Amino acid sequence: MTSRHLVLAMVAGTVLLSGGLILWQQNRQSARPEPHAGPMIAVSRPDLSKVELDGEIAFQANCATCHGDKADGRNGIGPPLVHKIYEPGHHADGAFYLAVKQGVRAHHWTFGNMPPVATVTETDVDNIVGYVRALQRANGIY
Repeated sequence: MTSRHLVLAMVAGTVLLSGGLILWQQNRQSARPEPHAGPMIAVSRPDLSKVELDGEIAFQANCATCHGDKADGRNGIGPPLVHKIYEPGHHADGAFYLAVKQGVRAHHWTFGNMPPVATVTETDVDNIVGYVRALQRANGIY
């Protein structure tokens, strides 16, 4: 076999392997169940302070699409923040600031990585943290 034939064989093998990987990935993705927009858990909403109400507004505008209207998660889309994983002793308030600024690599859930949210200000995060912590306390997470 000449070097030209060897190169052609390698190119053909690479194309076949790439095509097979693409088909495998497409089949894998199509086999996933469709996300359900419903909440993952039941969350009670307490009476909120002014800061927490401001946080609720900021949360609705920037977070609810993935994390649910009351931080109750969205099936197949994003995790609930009213969950013991996010209690202050495990994920301190600073984790929320880092998540907004840098995004989060998936590690507790299988929803994929969270991208940074550039439109959220530090004041918004202050208020969002207040809102999420109020929801957590009202639902037995301290």
